[in-house]
Amino acid sequence: MAAAGKTADKTSRARLGAVIKSARDIMRKDAGLNGDLDRLPQLSWLLFLRAFDALEESRRLADRGYRPAIEAPYRWRDWAEDDDLYGDALRDFVNGRLLPYLKGDLKDEAPRDNVLVDLFKDMHNRMLSGYLLGDLVRQLNEINFASSDDIHTMAYLYETILREMRDAAGDSGEFYTPRPVIRFMVKQSFLSLGESILDPACGTGGFLVESLEELSVKADGTEAWKQLQKDLRGIEKKPLPYLLCLMNLILHGIDTPAVVRNNALVQMTSETGDASKVSVILTNPPFGGEEENSISERFAKGIRTKETAWLFLVAILDKLKPGGRCAIVLPNGVLFGEGAGTRIKERLLRECNLHTVVRLPQGVFAPYTQIPANLLFFEKTGRTEETWFYEILPPEGRKGYSKTKPMRDEEFDECAAWWGGRKREGRQENEHAWRVPVADIEAGGFNLDLSNLNAKDDLAHRPPAELLSDLIAMERQILGLLEGLAVDLEESKWA
Repeated sequence: MAAAGKTADKTSRARLGAVIKSARDIMRKDAGLNGDLDRLPQLSWLLFLRAFDALEESRRLADRGYRPAIEAPYRWRDWAEDDDLYGDALRDFVNGRLLPYLKGDLKDEAPRDNVLVDLFKDMHNRMLSGYLLGDLVRQLNEINFASSDDIHTMAYLYETILREMRDAAGDSGEFYTPRPVIRFMVKQSFLSLGESILDPACGTGGFLVESLEELSVKADGTEAWKQLQKDLRGIEKKPLPYLLCLMNLILHGIDTPAVVRNNALVQMTSETGDASKVSVILTNPPFGGEEENSISERFAKGIRTKETAWLFLVAILDKLKPGGRCAIVLPNGVLFGEGAGTRIKERLLRECNLHTVVRLPQGVFAPYTQIPANLLFFEKTGRTEETWFYEILPPEGRKGYSKTKPMRDEEFDECAAWWGGRKREGRQENEHAWRVPVADIEAGGFNLDLSNLNAKDDLAHRPPAELLSDLIAMERQILGLLEGLAVDLEESKWA
């Protein structure tokens, strides 16, 4: 196959998008691929091998003694650029040699990198036509990763793939976190080298990659870089996001990502002792979904609930070190939820300083959900005295956001300027910001879904989608009340 990748100019995001579109058109012709749920995993592991080969070559040029993780004849350049390897011969090589090598199944030629073995152990070539597979590989050969910018472009593509996977699979309560939201949460967490940082619902690794980029400029020397890699930790339940997260981190230079594939609620409740606790948690946990009884039963009776977001919040409180801090995305329903939710919020305010709640505009997570969301920032430093609320409004003339008109980084600028730095000094109430003493929160039944006291709420001009979301949230509040009553009745029966 022609070695187009060796001579092509650096691939722009637009060019990469065009190449991927052509690649997906090729895959649609193959009888072995049934829809995006088959096509996207196939595309992702081939793209990874293409990008990883470029990364390996750059490492070799920088260090002549570097030993590659994938050796000849299994490097992308060895087989994907071989004009004689095409059709049935290519398919047989991929099925009979390449994938078994990557999985470590070939006794005499097992790769030395256990991360690659873990990454490829569940991967399969689902394409039946070696000729279409060859056309696909040729198309991907048009991508040239000539700099670190191209690697970032690939990471962006992986997150795009996951978004499309969710579109194909349907709403599962897990929503792609927009990059501006991630960046804001990471920056306002004021990360430091030496802190252990966990995302227990890491998806493709967006929070981990942004934390890496925030801290890597401070990591002077080999030892500091190695420690930073160890300090970035993730947990992901689903196989494809887990795969994409590993790829994403590897392509950003982390040789051995500290990411576990497991249900985070099982993982975090199983780990005990101070050594398992972390300094910082950054996450957007699934919300709106339900956990099975075996998961909720891992938690104390008074706070048992099937609502995933509530359980994540409890597990996070247990996982943080004393003095640790968290930035988490939560829906409005969690803020005003009662029953078990009230007891969980009571514990949050008793053990932690919930210093800031950032109320996001409508549609930030479109098209997955129109449910209004919030960013909660808290520190495990003792009881909350007061909580600041900051409401971010959409740009003038707009009611919210959509898939084609998402939120932008600059829309967080005013909030970041108001924040007051690491120590949150000099905060002032204004049309966007207000503070509430904890006594008022307690008197209100621990309801955190508090309106801006400095702004008017004109129902007549609120968009229908927002009103509908609030009605749905109210129904969830009623459901939370009923669940809480059911738990109380069950406990009183055995008292």
